Amino acid sequence: MSAATSPDMTPAIVILGPGGRAVADRIAAALGNAEIHGFARRVADADVAFDEVVPHLRALFGADRPVVGICASAILIRALAPVLGDKREEPPVIAVAEDGSAVVPLLGGHRGANALAARIADALGVEAAITTAGDVRFGIALDDLPAGWSLANPEDMKNFTAELLAGAAVAFDGA
Repeated sequence: MSAATSPDMTPAIVILGPGGRAVADRIAAALGNAEIHGFARRVADADVAFDEVVPHLRALFGADRPVVGICASAILIRALAPVLGDKREEPPVIAVAEDGSAVVPLLGGHRGANALAARIADALGVEAAITTAGDVRFGIALDDLPAGWSLANPEDMKNFTAELLAGAAVAFDGA
């Protein structure tokens, strides 16, 4: 994609009520490039105001925007479930408890959700609830390899990942 047509990767911090504002402000300050989206009937002075929760969440998701919802994970899950598709193409979706006590990456682990959740959790002084097997066991997302790493046959990623998690060894070719 060209810069003119690339998606806006600015995280949208979505708050549904005034109780989430302080946490949203802390996350926005830590990320430095986020917008606060507020439910217009309950949240004053947001960067972006919206009137309908589900259509707004789906629009952000459809535009490939990372979504950080200061709300129950079930709200995000129910809103986005009908539009889920290829997990390799989904943007990060993170649920954050209104009091900042929990940070849970829900979707987009293949597109940086775990790293984003870790940054948010660090800013809030908590641990992110990372459940992705590769991250938990090896400290990296096996299907979202660090810069400079690649799999010789990318179409084998699913099998490669399953084999590693089952205990297979790996050999590095190059530096």
